[in-house]
Amino acid sequence: MPTALSERAARAALTAHFSPTQLNADLSRCSAAEVWKQRVRFDSSGRLARYRAEDELAAAQLVCRFVIPSDPQWPTALADLGSFCPTGLWVRGHDHLPQLTVSPVAVAGNCHATAQAVVRARVFATASAEAGHTVTTTLAAGIESAAHQAAARIGRATLAVLPRGLDRAHPNTHDELLGAIPARGGAVVSLYRPGTAARGRTLKASAVLVAALARAVILVEALDQTTATRTAEAAAALHRPLLASPADGSLRSSGNARLLAEGRALPCPDLNRLKRALELL
Repeated sequence: MPTALSERAARAALTAHFSPTQLNADLSRCSAAEVWKQRVRFDSSGRLARYRAEDELAAAQLVCRFVIPSDPQWPTALADLGSFCPTGLWVRGHDHLPQLTVSPVAVAGNCHATAQAVVRARVFATASAEAGHTVTTTLAAGIESAAHQAAARIGRATLAVLPRGLDRAHPNTHDELLGAIPARGGAVVSLYRPGTAARGRTLKASAVLVAALARAVILVEALDQTTATRTAEAAAALHRPLLASPADGSLRSSGNARLLAEGRALPCPDLNRLKRALELL
């Protein structure tokens, strides 16, 4: 008799082939193993039947841990995503997640940022970390990697979200940062199993994940219609406080300008205003 599929392996298999919105209604009624069995039965291509869920999970977990909602490390804030809530998360540094997700503050902004914006990102990230919040963002160049580095300089662990599998960084020039974050007590999370490459849809989904994990989002400087502004828009939709530096009139801060003009973001012109906002979280 074949061994019953574990809940973790079934969720990992489902996550590899389906989006949360395709799964969560069924998972509210049945176990993940039952849902997987049903999906295999009705898959005329045979692709799912050929997928060895336990073997695939074991191989992937040589790189990172697959955390599921029944685990004590699961971030409860993700419930706010409703039907978009992930089926599971791939994590490096999973044992650190409970502490890191008590009060995360996301810092978002341009990859090709102005020097002034990078300095502001470092100041805001340092202040957030000193106030006891976990600096949370991607490993993108410019503002977001600068935020991780600023928190690290004062000895604070950070939380990173990647739009690809955790076998490599994104961008790949930040592999050293990817390894350093869990080594110093932080964690790196992804919606995607190792080996998955970054693409447009993974960038969009990961922007939402950053916002969902965070208690608040700070938009330092952002072009409109970028991953950073998607994070900001997701924060507003999830009723997370969204703080935005005033736009300087240039294209580089067009995302800030729009969100402030629409009343979806609160102006955060300086460190004092940020500190007052952080006290309310």
